[in-house]
Amino acid sequence: MIRDRGRIKWTSMMLPEHVKMLRDWVKEDRYEQVREMDEQQLVLMNEVLSEAIAFDQYVTITHYRNRNYDIVIGKIHYWDELTKWLHVVDRFEEVNRILIHAVADIRLTNSQDVDL
Repeated sequence: MIRDRGRIKWTSMMLPEHVKMLRDWVKEDRYEQVREMDEQQLVLMNEVLSEAIAFDQYVTITHYRNRNYDIVIGKIHYWDELTKWLHVVDRFEEVNRILIHAVADIRLTNSQDVDL
């Protein structure tokens, strides 16, 4: 029977700097690229954003942050036109500030789905 030690066999031959570089490389490999938006998507997102602000509805916002896409579900508190920040209050009453240029998608969400 062969008793292979797997990773343990190779770690003694690697310097700590090499191990750190390999871990950083794996972390960088998980990064997502920014998607380009076309004009139709921007118009549709603007309509959904206006409707959500006017009628105080829940929205699901997908935005790009820290080299990955995050999802925030909540109500839009207000939009600061000068700084281009969108303030969204989620169901835990936390305020999320999202840069309007980082938004990839906005969709209306039912209030029953949020309370689950």
